[in-house]
Amino acid sequence: MIAETVCSAVSAAGLGIAAVTAYRRRFLTAVRIAAYSLVPVGLVMTGVVEWLADTAFSPVAWAGFGVLGVAWVLFMTTRAVERRRGGTRKERKEARAAARRDAVAPGASAPSLGSGSRPAAEPAPRPAKASRGGDDDFSDIEAILKKHGI
Repeated sequence: MIAETVCSAVSAAGLGIAAVTAYRRRFLTAVRIAAYSLVPVGLVMTGVVEWLADTAFSPVAWAGFGVLGVAWVLFMTTRAVERRRGGTRKERKEARAAARRDAVAPGASAPSLGSGSRPAAEPAPRPAKASRGGDDDFSDIEAILKKHGI
């Protein structure tokens, strides 16, 4: 009963403010204020206010919200774990099977790149430049790079 009275008073005050705003020739703003002020009366007439009042003071309703919260947390946790593992069990099984099919044979000298591929030609070694006086500092670096084929 009190909630309905408060909502009616808020709506009446809002409509009064809308009338004053319209008097000042701000019609768009006045219509917007009138729309907002009619919302509480509409909520009372549909019964939403009564339902909210009953829900707010019902321990069973709050327990239901708690159960819904726990269910949501469990759902989100399983989604996070599934993303970390890389999908569902079926997806992981298919990925392992695909990896076995595309794997390199143990005796192969180069990895297979798919059908119709041929080994890439190795680049020709560059001729060594004559060392100048200041290149002595880089000779050990050149040796390491040559050792690794760079």
